[in-house]
Amino acid sequence: MPVFQQIQAILVEQLGPAGPLIVVGLLGLAMILLTLPALLRRREDPLDKLRAQNAREVGEAQASSVDRLRAPSAADKLDRYATFLEPQNAEELSAVRLRLMQAGYRARNAVRIYHFSQFALGISALLAGLIWALSRGEATTQDLIAATLIPAAIGYMGPKYWVTRRREARKQQITDGFPDSLDMMLVCVEAGQSLDQSIIRVSHELRAGYPDLAFEYSQVAHEMKAGKDKSLVLRDLSERCGVVDISSFVTVLVQSQQFGTSIAEALRVFSAEMRDKRVMRAEEKANTLPTKMTLATMMLTVPPLLIILIGPSIFDIYMTLGGGAAGN
Repeated sequence: MPVFQQIQAILVEQLGPAGPLIVVGLLGLAMILLTLPALLRRREDPLDKLRAQNAREVGEAQASSVDRLRAPSAADKLDRYATFLEPQNAEELSAVRLRLMQAGYRARNAVRIYHFSQFALGISALLAGLIWALSRGEATTQDLIAATLIPAAIGYMGPKYWVTRRREARKQQITDGFPDSLDMMLVCVEAGQSLDQSIIRVSHELRAGYPDLAFEYSQVAHEMKAGKDKSLVLRDLSERCGVVDISSFVTVLVQSQQFGTSIAEALRVFSAEMRDKRVMRAEEKANTLPTKMTLATMMLTVPPLLIILIGPSIFDIYMTLGGGAAGN
C-alpha cells in the first residue's frame, strides 16, 4: 500500500509520530459533530406539550406523584432519538418491525432497540479495536484501519445476524408444531367446540412444547375476543409467523368461512396433508444425510486405511534403503 505509506509519512513529518492517531481522532470527532444535529433536530411532540400543560394545571404535588408512579423506562430514554433510530420511510419501518416480530420481538420500541444495538455495538467494537491496535506499540495506518473497521462492521452486523438466526429458529419451531396443533384443533372442533374455543384450548396445550406457536394462537384468540374481524385476524397470524403452511391454513379457513363449508372437514383434510408434508420433510433430510456424510467419511476412514495398508510397505522400503546405504 504505497499510498497509505506516503500519507503516513506526510502525517508523521507534519504532526510528529502521533500524526496518524491525531487524524483518526479528528475524523471521528468530525463524524460525531455531523451526527449530533440529526439527533437533536426533532420537533416537539404535541402530546408532550399537552402533558406539560396538564402538569402545570394540576400543580406541582400531583405532577410529582405522577412522576413517581411513572418512572422513566428505557423506551422513554430512546424516544427522544426516535428520528435517528427509526427509519423515516413507512415501508422500511414496517419491514423492519415485521422482521423483528417474526423473530419474536414484539415490543413497541423493538425497532429503536434494534438500531441502537447496531450503533452501540459498532462504536464499541471500533473503540476496542482502536485501543487494541494502539496497545501493540507502533501501529501503521493499515493496522489502524483493519483494527477499527473490521470489528466495527462485525459489531454493526451482529444484531442483524442474531435476528436472522432467531427468526429462522422460530419459523422452524412453528413449522414443527403446526401439524400437532391441527390435530388438536380437529379433535376440539369434532367434540363440539367452536373455532375460537378450539384455538384457546390448543394454545393452552401447546404452551409447554411449542411456546411461540402457542403465543400466536393466544394472540388470535384475544383479537377475536376484542371484536376484530376473523379474516383479518387470521391474515395477521400468517404475516406474523411468515410460514408457508400457516398461510395455506389461513387461506383454507377464510375460504371455508366465505363459502360456508364445514370447518371440521377442512381441518381433517388439511391436517392429513400437513402430516404427509412432515413425513416428506423427514424423508428428505434422511436422503440428504449420506451425501453430507461422504466427505466426513472419506476424511476419517481413508487416511487411517492407507496408513494400515501402505504403512508397513513404506517402512520396509525405508529400512531396506537405509540398510543398503549403511553397508555402502
